[in-house]
Amino acid sequence: MPEVLSAPLVVEFPFTRSLGPVQSAFLTGLRERTVLGVRTGDGRVLVPPVEYDPVTAEELRELTEVATTGTVTTWAWNPAPRRDQPLATPFAWVLVRLDGADTALLHVLDAPGPEAVNTGMRVRIRWAPQRTGAITDIACFEPYESEATAESTPHSGEFADPVTGIVTPARLDYTYTPGRAQSAYLNALAEQRTVGERCPSCRKVYVPPRGACPTCGVATAEQVEVGPCGTVTTYCIVNIKAKNLDIEVPYVYAHIALDGADLALHGRIGGIPYDQVRMGLRVEPVWTEGARHPDHYRPTGEPDADYDAYKELL
Repeated sequence: MPEVLSAPLVVEFPFTRSLGPVQSAFLTGLRERTVLGVRTGDGRVLVPPVEYDPVTAEELRELTEVATTGTVTTWAWNPAPRRDQPLATPFAWVLVRLDGADTALLHVLDAPGPEAVNTGMRVRIRWAPQRTGAITDIACFEPYESEATAESTPHSGEFADPVTGIVTPARLDYTYTPGRAQSAYLNALAEQRTVGERCPSCRKVYVPPRGACPTCGVATAEQVEVGPCGTVTTYCIVNIKAKNLDIEVPYVYAHIALDGADLALHGRIGGIPYDQVRMGLRVEPVWTEGARHPDHYRPTGEPDADYDAYKELL
């Protein structure tokens, strides 16, 4: 059996959002070492605050200040912190109901070990030395011996220089294993060939192969070499430059039905002005030295394919 490939992959992007009056007051309050909740029509205080009542869907605007001390309602121990988590040493994830609040806030607890954590324990906020108006302004919670006595008090939510937007980095690290069928596909690409697999039932050739026919649900094993030329079935013009992608905009990204394939794959179109790309354009792959996949596809110079020849692959 051929070697199955695997590779580490990272999906990462900055998520930017604007803040309404409630979230703006909450995050600005954290910067000022003040924790705000919002009061519902039935008198409950929600921390963190939301803009609409989760039960009645009524708009909520009545802000109220709660204490920086609270009670752990549930917890889970994290023995091996990952990159960018709040603490570099083992800690507990905790839900803390702050004094004066009726709901719990998710954060971390700095504790020497799981034996030092229990439901019902009293904790307090440890503020970050430098605060910017984010949930990370709460560095963590820490054990604190006290009784729950504080109650919530009304707050205007007004601060100087309020936080109006946040940028949250989202990142997913994982190892991708393509499996037998796609490993064979990738290995063939490294030899400047494109192979698919034929379904033994409907006889369609799928590129890239999945190891099973998505229509019939049966395993596929018969390899079929397709292309190298193909037909543009549909396309889009990209006008926004992607980070870390050295391609000048605008450029065209297309669905390309390779000759002999019953499924269109994705590819960039080059060697032609972007506004001359069209459905039915005949194209061929362009390889760069040492590459494991085509850099782009360019026109072959052949007449355009007839629409009936690729309409089932749109």
